[in-house]
Amino acid sequence: MVSVKHVAIFAAALLGGSHALNETLPVPLMVNLASTETVVGGLYRPYNVGPRADIAVFVMHAESDYLSFPVCVQLAQRGYTVFCAQNGASKWMGASDVDFESMMLSVSEGVDYLRNMTEVDQIVLWGHSGGGAMMAAYQNIAENGLSACNGSEKLYPCSSALANLSAADGVILVDANYGLSTMMLLSLGAEVTDERSGLNTNYSLSVYNPANGFNSTGVSNYTDQFTKEFHSGVARRMQGLVAYAEGRLAAINAGNATFEDDEDLQIVDAGYGVNNNKFFSQDTRFLSRTVHPWPLLHKNGSTTTQIVHSVRVPTNFGPDTAASYADGAAKTSVKKFLSGYAIRVADDFAYNATDFTGVQWNSSHMVPIQAAPGITVPLLTMGMTGHWEYLNAEKIYLNSGSNDTSICFVEGAQHTIDTCTECETYPGQYGDTTKTAYDYMADWLGKSGRFL
Repeated sequence: MVSVKHVAIFAAALLGGSHALNETLPVPLMVNLASTETVVGGLYRPYNVGPRADIAVFVMHAESDYLSFPVCVQLAQRGYTVFCAQNGASKWMGASDVDFESMMLSVSEGVDYLRNMTEVDQIVLWGHSGGGAMMAAYQNIAENGLSACNGSEKLYPCSSALANLSAADGVILVDANYGLSTMMLLSLGAEVTDERSGLNTNYSLSVYNPANGFNSTGVSNYTDQFTKEFHSGVARRMQGLVAYAEGRLAAINAGNATFEDDEDLQIVDAGYGVNNNKFFSQDTRFLSRTVHPWPLLHKNGSTTTQIVHSVRVPTNFGPDTAASYADGAAKTSVKKFLSGYAIRVADDFAYNATDFTGVQWNSSHMVPIQAAPGITVPLLTMGMTGHWEYLNAEKIYLNSGSNDTSICFVEGAQHTIDTCTECETYPGQYGDTTKTAYDYMADWLGKSGRFL
């Protein structure tokens, strides 16, 4: 549990480190929601309180620490109330205690807290990366009830604990990832031949094998044959893991497992942090451009409408982490895997420059593509072209159920929204992407007739 003292330290760092605007902010109000003591955060208010301050932007990530994320100050300096909070999930990616329903209830606590503030009229959820997956799922369930999460298509349907969640008035998804389960899928190593050991691997299926097209110092160019074999290997692994977990769940329910409530599950070469995302992070031809033209924000304030290409540079040059428990293995449980990290895929699972095939998006929770149709409030989806998760903004937009859906991409911004200097061909090419992105968010929030 993060203490209020720690929140104050983070707040001080934020207030002293902002660079986009010069306005000084009041010291944020430290909040520790006492109902379950799982949500702690800071409430940021602008000095010059105007109509924009009636809009509260609620920031939370699924499992990372966002008490010090720049949005807290950036949007407060632009006149909005911002509540930056975090749930009780571990913030160490070496092990995961992610629990889908607990996350939904933590978001609910924050929404209820803001609803009870007389100074707040509208609440807008703000989700980045895995936080985008979490916030999209929450809003879908809050708007549509249990039918959004307990259908027969789900690998692990939700319980009645998620009934009657309070919906927000708007949603902003910034570089929202493809879903927590999808990111684990995209982090599986096809070279694993034995789910019980990271030491048993087939090097011919490794993304780090130069014979497959791997380049340890630049852009990899994987062969067509390896691409097909890699995707097939990943599909087989996820299918096998789902089947195993479903079998263990049946044993738990029958009282024949290790414990009566749940069971440990360690998955070899499945750590889903950004550093372990495989294949497309090395070969930048994949997940690299939109299907349709969209607004692209440039450093000089101009906008062009065009097919949007990623400007990212290759990352993840190794070493292979399959043999490492600390760095490569996912540490979870049977129920947490099925409810948070598992997703159904077909034998034809694959992806190319623009799209995925063979993924049953609605089989999993916290997947923005499947949550978007159930969101009817104003929705802004943004992508940062210096990263691979930017492309999901298009998928979210095309699947949105809102009549007020906006989309844009920020040229040269890395996943953390600041400028990807490594992506530039010359210094200053993309300017201050932090300012570009938050200016756009502020204008979208403040558009007459949307929330004001």
